[in-house]
Amino acid sequence: MTTVYDVPPNELIEYVAKKLEGMEEFKPPEWSAYVKTGVHKERSPEQQNWWYLRVSAVFRKVYTDGPVGIERLRTAYGGRKRRGSKPPKFRKGSGAIIRKALQQLESAGFVEKKDGGRVVTSKGRSFLDKCATELKSQLVEKIPALEKY
Repeated sequence: MTTVYDVPPNELIEYVAKKLEGMEEFKPPEWSAYVKTGVHKERSPEQQNWWYLRVSAVFRKVYTDGPVGIERLRTAYGGRKRRGSKPPKFRKGSGAIIRKALQQLESAGFVEKKDGGRVVTSKGRSFLDKCATELKSQLVEKIPALEKY
């Protein structure tokens, strides 16, 4: 059985984002059109489907690293803040975006809270594994050498 670890992360995130766009539980909040993804960014995202990409990336991160909390995810999505003539410093990513994404994943039944943070449920694990299997079959058609992996 193919799992999340058997396919390239970027392609899996894009594939899952397309699947999440069709589900009614996942809708970008009103403020998502105006917000930056962190204090270290200069502008808001330019992609139209950036919300679904971030939700699917958080979903994959919880799958691979779980149990994980919002603070660890903020650190994962943080980056270097340029401060002019002063040396740059690391800054965490937006907690509101991650929190809202996790809430939407919980309402869909893909993620649940545990003592150590959030973990993927069996429904969420099967959803991601099915997506990985479908994606791998598509990739094998394009690149037959991937079949042995």
